[in-house]
Amino acid sequence: MSVSALYPGTFDPPTNGHIDLIQRGSKLFDHLTVAILNNPVKDPLFTVEERAEMLRESTSELGNVSVATFEGLMVEYARQIGASVVLRGIRAISDYEYEFRMALMNRRLAPEIETVFLQPAGRYSFISSRMVKEVFSFGGDVIGLVPPNVFKRLRDRMVQS
Repeated sequence: MSVSALYPGTFDPPTNGHIDLIQRGSKLFDHLTVAILNNPVKDPLFTVEERAEMLRESTSELGNVSVATFEGLMVEYARQIGASVVLRGIRAISDYEYEFRMALMNRRLAPEIETVFLQPAGRYSFISSRMVKEVFSFGGDVIGLVPPNVFKRLRDRMVQS
């Protein structure tokens, strides 16, 4: 039996915590789709296309990982691509509370899709995209928190601003 999983998120920008979960998820599932939510309500630093490109660059060595974008309900997209598992990362108790409620709603909407939670490696457990953007915008050092290709784009984006 082949198990396909979906790892959804905004990934603005992708962090080393995200990449850690993608690498580990690629070992657990036959195929892992990293899906970027196109949410027009949020004010992203990077376009969906830029985020997809950064994720493809950062995961190019993983043969069973693909990157896609979606709009609307995540469980509907999971059904559309044939994913039976949703992969979610949990960094802290506060993440767990939110993710637990979301998993229960997703189970109600799509009982055939399971949610699997993974913790990122300890060295990445405090990283969030929002924190990376904030620290970087004030001139803080984010090397080691994001992949090198993402750091370059962050630097280029801040120079343009």
